[in-house]
Amino acid sequence: MAANMYRVGDYVYFENSSSNPLLIRRIEELNKTANGNVEAKVVCFYRRRDISSTLIALADKHARELEEEMENPEMRDLPEKQKHQLRHRELFLSRQLESLPATHIRGKCCVTLLNETEALKSYLDREDAFFYSLVYDPQQKTLLADKGEIRVGNKYQADITDLLKEGEDDGRDLEKMEEKIWDPNSSLTEKQIDQFLVVARSVGTFARALDCSSSVRQPSLHMSAAAASRDITLFHAMDTLHATGYDMTRAIAALVPQGGPVLCRDEMEEWSASEANLFEEALEKYGKDFTDIQQDFLPWKSLTSIIEYYYMWKTTDRYVQQKRLKAAEAESKLKQVYIPNYNKPNPNQLSNNVKPALVNGAAGTAGTVGTAGTAVPGPPGSVPTPGLGRACESCYTSSSYQWYSWGPPNMQCRLCASCWTYWKKYGGLKMPTRLDGERPGPNRNNMSPHGLPLRHSGSPKFAVKTRQAFYLQTTSLTRMARRTCQDIIRPRYMARHPYLPVNTAAIKAECALRLPDRPKKPLPLKPVERKPLESVVRYLEAHPRPSKPNPPTRGGSISTGSLTPIKSSPILNNGSPTILGKRTYEQHNGLDGAKSKVLAPQWDIMAKRMSEAVRPSSSLQDEVHELD
Repeated sequence: MAANMYRVGDYVYFENSSSNPLLIRRIEELNKTANGNVEAKVVCFYRRRDISSTLIALADKHARELEEEMENPEMRDLPEKQKHQLRHRELFLSRQLESLPATHIRGKCCVTLLNETEALKSYLDREDAFFYSLVYDPQQKTLLADKGEIRVGNKYQADITDLLKEGEDDGRDLEKMEEKIWDPNSSLTEKQIDQFLVVARSVGTFARALDCSSSVRQPSLHMSAAAASRDITLFHAMDTLHATGYDMTRAIAALVPQGGPVLCRDEMEEWSASEANLFEEALEKYGKDFTDIQQDFLPWKSLTSIIEYYYMWKTTDRYVQQKRLKAAEAESKLKQVYIPNYNKPNPNQLSNNVKPALVNGAAGTAGTVGTAGTAVPGPPGSVPTPGLGRACESCYTSSSYQWYSWGPPNMQCRLCASCWTYWKKYGGLKMPTRLDGERPGPNRNNMSPHGLPLRHSGSPKFAVKTRQAFYLQTTSLTRMARRTCQDIIRPRYMARHPYLPVNTAAIKAECALRLPDRPKKPLPLKPVERKPLESVVRYLEAHPRPSKPNPPTRGGSISTGSLTPIKSSPILNNGSPTILGKRTYEQHNGLDGAKSKVLAPQWDIMAKRMSEAVRPSSSLQDEVHELD
């Protein structure tokens, strides 16, 4: 019951595709729609497979820097398999919010900010455990370090000086290290200081009455007096009192200089109403991420100004009002939702009743036994089935109680039940596959379902479609330059250093000097007249292949009478059997070896049949002489 109860703040799996890995999200809100369904407002987390290769390289660089700071040799000693699986546990936080149906939830997981004091291997030891350290922006396609990272290590520690011994003098100049702004031991009493502060507030109220912009923002005397009583006015008064040596007469004169009373305004007064609305909207979206607030909403404000305004805004009635509204909305929203287990079969599940020749999956039904007489292990309470066809693309096992189709359809790959669960949760395979790169293990491109090597000649059934093939055709001048300027090109040296640039301009100039008598116009090519295809076919029909003598045999010969005679079936286009005849298995598959001796009498029969054909007419003989 508790496992199927999902609350706000939980990290959960969402399924949006039957073949793709599960999505990882954090529940922010649970809302009930008008038709009675429950929708979850979630924060998106992205996997490595969801971002571009450029950002993956940036993430790997950040991981290497983090590894150097941690100075943890355990990460370097991890096997390649565990390093490969550790990449599946890394996520990237985003500020993107989306709404998904709560019925698509498929379970809970755990996502934590990468702790620099924790071993990365500990995430592999825990099921459904993920970590993140970078923030991904889907719109800008950027990766940034999370501002909430815990700064642990020698790099972030303060340098503490040694304790002075008794009677030892401090050789540092303390006046350069700090600045005194208030003297509590002055000649003024507390009552005199309070009286001076009242005078400073009065001067501030009068200054706002004289200022046109302030009179528009604070049209009443009450609002002007409240603004003049803020901390910025009191700080200015105390700084003035300290600067004048705590002389009341000089301090009051400094409050009202020759040009008029001094007006001190803080960020709360400097910001307009539209800027305040933008700040509240940005705070709703980004929280206390002031850097993003400045970049996306208030680029004309400094970061110091935004932070100062935030802490002043928290003391206003506007903040208290919004806090009450949010609390009321939270009371009306759902706190938790119950989602039952999802038990419908996956469309990628391969049927156990289909023949292996038709579908790349397991054959047989539940309760059968393998050909070797051993049962295939399965989950508790299930009856195993034998594993026919290809092995699992991840763990190479050929036995599983259930198989799932995986990857492009033309590759006909499949996964066992355990590797399919790993793929759905972590977005990868336990070991690299041919889609990710080469790995140790059998070459599945050249293996039959029975494990025998196959030879094929570029059939699209066995290979994945790659980029379009092309070739480079050089001009005659380029070929001549390769021979006349070998001392400059140095073809053997350049072949061993393919990334070195070649100065083509110098080679072209040198070739022009060494070939001064070359014709300005290219020589015309001699046209070649080719006979039409019909003439070639008639020529081949009139000149069949001569009969081959029987090869000598050891210990007797094979008579033609012992063979089944070939039926008098018409030959396609009456062509030569060497061109249009059916090829043997060895010729079709490109295997080496001589033709079978049993086929020799058949060639005699074919030659005899061609020799008994009617002789060509006179017009055909003339055409044959032309071909000769």
